[in-house]
Amino acid sequence: MIRDPETLQALLDSVERFVRERLVPAEALVAETDEIPQDIQREMKELGLFGLTIPEEYGGFGATMEEEVMVMLAMGQTSPCFRSLFGTTVGIGSQGILFDGTEAQKKKYLPRLATGELIASFALTEPEAGSDAASLRTTAIRDGDHYVVNGTKRFITNAPHAGLFTLMARTNPEDKGAGGVSAFIVDADTRGITIGRKDRKMGQRGAHTADVIFENARVPASQLIGGREGQGFKTAMKVLEKGRIHIAAICVGVAERMQRDALNYAIERKQFGQPIAEFQLVQAMLADSQAEIYAARCMVIDAARRRDQGLNVSTEASCCKMFASEMCGRVADRAVQIFGGSGYVADHGIERFYRDVRLFRLYEGTTQIQQIVIARNLVREARR
Repeated sequence: MIRDPETLQALLDSVERFVRERLVPAEALVAETDEIPQDIQREMKELGLFGLTIPEEYGGFGATMEEEVMVMLAMGQTSPCFRSLFGTTVGIGSQGILFDGTEAQKKKYLPRLATGELIASFALTEPEAGSDAASLRTTAIRDGDHYVVNGTKRFITNAPHAGLFTLMARTNPEDKGAGGVSAFIVDADTRGITIGRKDRKMGQRGAHTADVIFENARVPASQLIGGREGQGFKTAMKVLEKGRIHIAAICVGVAERMQRDALNYAIERKQFGQPIAEFQLVQAMLADSQAEIYAARCMVIDAARRRDQGLNVSTEASCCKMFASEMCGRVADRAVQIFGGSGYVADHGIERFYRDVRLFRLYEGTTQIQQIVIARNLVREARR
């Protein structure tokens, strides 16, 4: 649902100009240095990107799901590391507070997240609890007016820069399933928290992940999201469901960028006295990519609209995440093939995208997890 087309178009025009004039020219620098320049980070905050999904009453833009998708499609036209810097804050890092937090928690944190003063991270994954999120081992044991937290979180996006963590921890050690998990807002400067070294990743340089280690970290009981124990897994699933549509939109945007680069190269590159874009086998690759991009774009916008209508989109969100992330990988592979030997070296940047997009099929639920969610939902609906 788009509330005000003119306001949204003004935002999209600003984002598209920012991507074109500031982010695309900085791609090579970020890839080389593994850092997003401070002036670009500041401009992201000034543009309001950190407050995209936070309600206006807390200082944000209050984007609907469809509006968020449109912005992500625009942000996908550049290296995905740029989106990652604010995407965790507007997505899984803040939405747990928005969905299930108390009013006091919302007033305390959401305005600071909206301005980019705080960067949020989502601390769910552990060394032995990734896809099986309900089996997490990090504990938060009540001790008077505090919870004592112990455990390690792994692959936490933006952990080195985070001002707060939306933490999932087991408050009831006797309950080994989802019902024993609670959600907390944990300030990053809490004593007992250590950030591990930055992970050396295949791609997405400039987007940093690291371990977060909790050793007898004392978290005030007032930081329990919603003030209720045992609701953490439900909060996490609601956050991830919305995040899957968000990620699918980014997949579509990046695929559009790679397709455009491949097409332009095919028109310029000549073999046997003519542009390779005239060769039917090259045309077939371009056509296959275009059809899949179009299909994924339609899926994402449809799922976003359904969510804005208040419908249950668990199945649709997983369909989007599964199809769009797999599609993006295929488009990347075809783009490298069209570039040929030039696609395997760093001069054109397509090899960087090839590495960057591999992550889309892994985080916020692997392709296989999406298949399980979709199938289980289908079976459940059929049995009603």
